[in-house]
Amino acid sequence: KASGDAVLVSAALWRGHGGRPAAPARPLTSVPSRLPPAVVREGQYEVIVVPTLLVGLFLLLLAVILWLFIRGQRFQRQHPRRGGDAQVTPSRGLEPAGRRGDVSVALEERTVDTFLAAVAPSLAELQLPRAQLSQALEQISRGTWGSIFRTQMNPGDPAKSKSVVLKTLRAAAGLQDVQDFIGQIRFYQHLGRHKNLVWLEGCCTECLPLYMVLEDVAPGDLLTLLWTCRRDVMSVDGFLYDLTEKQIYHIGKQVLLALEFLQEKHIFHGDVAARNVLIQSDLTAKLCGLGLAYEIHTRGAISPARHVPSKWLAPERLLLKPADIRGDIWSFGILLYEMVTLGAPPYPEVPPTSILQHLQRRRIMKKPSGCSHTMYNIMKRCWHWSPDGRPLPRELCVQLEAAARTADDQCILQVPELVVPELYAAVAGVCLDSMAYTYSVL
Repeated sequence: KASGDAVLVSAALWRGHGGRPAAPARPLTSVPSRLPPAVVREGQYEVIVVPTLLVGLFLLLLAVILWLFIRGQRFQRQHPRRGGDAQVTPSRGLEPAGRRGDVSVALEERTVDTFLAAVAPSLAELQLPRAQLSQALEQISRGTWGSIFRTQMNPGDPAKSKSVVLKTLRAAAGLQDVQDFIGQIRFYQHLGRHKNLVWLEGCCTECLPLYMVLEDVAPGDLLTLLWTCRRDVMSVDGFLYDLTEKQIYHIGKQVLLALEFLQEKHIFHGDVAARNVLIQSDLTAKLCGLGLAYEIHTRGAISPARHVPSKWLAPERLLLKPADIRGDIWSFGILLYEMVTLGAPPYPEVPPTSILQHLQRRRIMKKPSGCSHTMYNIMKRCWHWSPDGRPLPRELCVQLEAAARTADDQCILQVPELVVPELYAAVAGVCLDSMAYTYSVL
């Protein structure tokens, strides 16, 4: 019977598999001795292929970087630095018109001469005879293109002789520098004259060396005046070195009038500061330092070689965003701080490299000692984080006029500490060589 039952089970299994023999049963506790070959083969592919792809991508990226580097080096060899092809021959002092001195005209210099000949008709009305300029030069500072001197201009009539400021183009300037120098002269020509902007007297550009002649404003820049007010100097050459709050409003209003004039011509100054304001003996203020305004107006951007002290810049400029006249209003607030502190550097406790992080925390300077609440409120309006929250020059000018009517005109601003120019430059983040100060002489 047992054998019979086995036969019946076998027949049932035969019928359940469609007539095919059934696979032999394996014990439930049995475990395969090894993985199927297909699984092993797939794992091997993952271990080998993925690292190979990563190494290949790395080598490809390295090849691209190397190719870009070689291409950049080749481009620099084929295209030397800006203006490097056309060198201006060094000048020997102030030469009379028509003389070129010992000039060996190279092929590249003919490009400069051709350019000067092309722009000569448009500058004809500004040309000054070089013989009218005295060779006795007093160096004031070093500018973007070269040294800046003070000299005498003698138009023939001794009664009309006057002091002028002479901007020169450095001897090693190239063709692009010559074009920029001429461009700034034409920028002044386009700008016209305003009583609160430094005037262009003329130029000498018919031949090399090139000169830009500007009016001389004495006693000098506002920053030097502020520093001198800290000393026990009552007057020098009839100029009183005393400053009151009312006089600060008077000077500030004139700077705003200059900014309003620039705004009407869609020009952004970009470097409003006490070092760029010149003061006459009657406290007439004239805004200068238009080199950055020229770059922005003609190129729409600032040259990477130009250094603009960060502590005077609005937040949007520090963030490299587009700026307009309201960026100048922020800087005007810093100018008011400079005047009321008699030339102290802004944010003295903040390193120049950390000023952006400081402003991003919405921190502004505290009210200085001796500053009225009215003036400090004007400063805070200028330092609104959003440009749209700052007033325009005309609105701010009206506010200064109202404040001046009730301002103290008797209390003299006093700061006992004297200024060390080298220390000031380090704290303020400015270049000492570019400062036209005569503080140590007074």
